[in-house]
Amino acid sequence: MIFSTLQHIFTHISFSIVSIVIPIYLLTLLLVYETLGLYNSSEKGMIATFFCITGLLVTRWISSGHFPLSDLYESVMFLSWGFSIIHMVPHFRNQKTHLSAITAPSTILTQGFVTSGLLAEMHQSTILVPALQSQWLMMHVSMMVLSYAALLCGSLFSVALLVMTFRTRIDIFGKRNHLVTGSFVFDEIQYANERGSVLRNTFFLSVRNYHMYQLIQQLDRWSYRVISLGFLFLTIGILSGAVWANEAWGSYWNWDPKETWAFITWTLFAIYLHMRTNQNVQGMNSAIVASLGFLIIWICYFGVNLLGIGLHSYGSFTLTSN
Repeated sequence: MIFSTLQHIFTHISFSIVSIVIPIYLLTLLLVYETLGLYNSSEKGMIATFFCITGLLVTRWISSGHFPLSDLYESVMFLSWGFSIIHMVPHFRNQKTHLSAITAPSTILTQGFVTSGLLAEMHQSTILVPALQSQWLMMHVSMMVLSYAALLCGSLFSVALLVMTFRTRIDIFGKRNHLVTGSFVFDEIQYANERGSVLRNTFFLSVRNYHMYQLIQQLDRWSYRVISLGFLFLTIGILSGAVWANEAWGSYWNWDPKETWAFITWTLFAIYLHMRTNQNVQGMNSAIVASLGFLIIWICYFGVNLLGIGLHSYGSFTLTSN
């Protein structure tokens, strides 16, 4: 009863903190001159969230007697914990980035899903099914969920990169087109005035474009780093799962729906990393592949469980509402 109460407290405290932190991050992202006090407060809030989620996982581990990755509720909570770790890496390296505007919402969305009534039946710890009573549970499932967290964050960085790149190009193209077509619409005096107005705004446009360029480069750099880490975790998770499958089912690979989509995910991000080694297809092309990976990961992690078939059917679930 005590552990159940602690889990409830940790869950809602972490959700409340992140709900307050996200508007602060969005505000600091939109402001030209950022307020250092707001940024530091939001960082402290995310650190507090990390410790709350950690406390929740530890208390659930102690109360259940097994590593807290046996059902969807625990895996989503562990996914949120992974998001919070990725969020704090730049903070501990004393690097101020705008990536928090992506990692913080990722944390609150997973937290919101966990605290909702959709997974009410899974809030209570249960005895492990025979298929999960193995020492490989911690190794395989933790690596897979951490890889999902890293790959999802990296994919979101790529999506943000694409959006900002297209927006920057549209703004630049619009200004140039407006300047060129002016000579055909206005007479010489009107065109001169229009050109002078555009030139007066050139400095502000250049400053904004420079800021956007720095942010795009930051997103590209961190997307590559996080996806590389997630790909490593995914590889370890698939290999450890193959060994576990051989011990449990007598075969390293069975083309189970979960295994098939894990292989598709691994192949997609292997293509992404290969594209990063070729300068001709870096940037936009590799970001498109990583963005596609965002959908593939959710199918692998969440969508396959809706089917409830295959050797991983014990991971299936049904959504309920109060």
